[in-house]
Amino acid sequence: MPVEGNAYLTEGPGGGGRGRSGRSGVMGDWKNAGSVYSVFLRVDRPVELDLGLKAAVPQGESRIRATVTGQAFETALKGAENAVFPLGKITVREPGYVRVDLQGISKTGDVFAEVEALTATPAGPDAASVVLDYVKDGKDNRFYWGRRGPSVHLGYSLPEGEPVEWFYNEITVPEGSDPIGSYFMSNGFGEGYFGMQVNSPEERRVLFSVWSPFTTDNPKEIPDDQKITLLKKGEGVHGGEFGGEGSGGQSYWNYPWKAGTAYKFLNRVHPDGKGSTVYSAWFHLPEQNTWKLIASFKRPKTDKHLTGAHSFLENFSDRLGYLGRQAFYGNQWACDVKGQWHEVTKARFTGDDIAQRQYRRDYAGGTDSTRFFLRNGGFFAESVPLGGRFTRESTSGRKPEIDFARLEGVGEGL
Repeated sequence: MPVEGNAYLTEGPGGGGRGRSGRSGVMGDWKNAGSVYSVFLRVDRPVELDLGLKAAVPQGESRIRATVTGQAFETALKGAENAVFPLGKITVREPGYVRVDLQGISKTGDVFAEVEALTATPAGPDAASVVLDYVKDGKDNRFYWGRRGPSVHLGYSLPEGEPVEWFYNEITVPEGSDPIGSYFMSNGFGEGYFGMQVNSPEERRVLFSVWSPFTTDNPKEIPDDQKITLLKKGEGVHGGEFGGEGSGGQSYWNYPWKAGTAYKFLNRVHPDGKGSTVYSAWFHLPEQNTWKLIASFKRPKTDKHLTGAHSFLENFSDRLGYLGRQAFYGNQWACDVKGQWHEVTKARFTGDDIAQRQYRRDYAGGTDSTRFFLRNGGFFAESVPLGGRFTRESTSGRKPEIDFARLEGVGEGL
């Protein structure tokens, strides 16, 4: 298991860096005895594993401890060239994830070791058929995406017939399921998304973004006639652009949303009749019982209503991909161009490349009575197969009561 895609600093000071030999990554600068690096792998059955550490010690020698399944193994490391140092044999008694904690004990050189990988060799009569799941390669930056963990999605079944103009959804994040780096995306559509994030211990955001029709990760490359135009934003909302995963217009509002509280999201997608489409987002403030405009954007070369309604759950901090997160998504409704509301009760569960490759298996989705849920991270044992279709119980008595005409900025650009 390459540590670059499967290890985290879980205790103490330290982190990514670059060792003297030029090795970089999660354990590139392992100097502090108080640092604990945790490597995760998944087994598909009970099994015995022979564990080892592929590493080099540029100067001197060191002694390290590996702790796993309640057992501790101490190993001496020496040698400037990569070698595999045996750690010990463990018995894994049930399918699921195994966590191996590595900690330095003593060293005579500058670093405990420059670690390339943890090795795990199945033993026993059925060793050849044992399946080990972990982030296996760094192609297309998969070590980075693997450290972030699997992203999972709910693709909603919208009503057929009249085009959909409005989409409404509610999110509740359970207490303790909101670590830094979490993006709980409520209202996704074919050209953008709208949800809430945890950006730091002190900062939380409500975020609304719309992609440009011009495909690029660099917003400065977008031609003027394909740029997203910010038509209007709510008070205190930051408006700008984004890149890296497509490019376009972005808006966010710093708001201390709380775990355990249900939050309401509303989007409108409406063509302007001139070859562009206006995308607007409102966030409901429960403490004031009012809808706040986040932003309205105009997307050129687009003439359509709302399609591709979806939600997702992701972690955008690759240092915190070992922490778990979860959200409940409920009371979805779509309103068509004639003002008729339709309840949305069906969704399809999908995952990103890391989930599809089974490089990470700590993901789940399903229903909880009247709500859907998504869960990822934390290296829990039981995953839910991708591609499943879920139906939540009806909330027909909770149809949104919204006076569209009173929403701030509702007619902007139209």
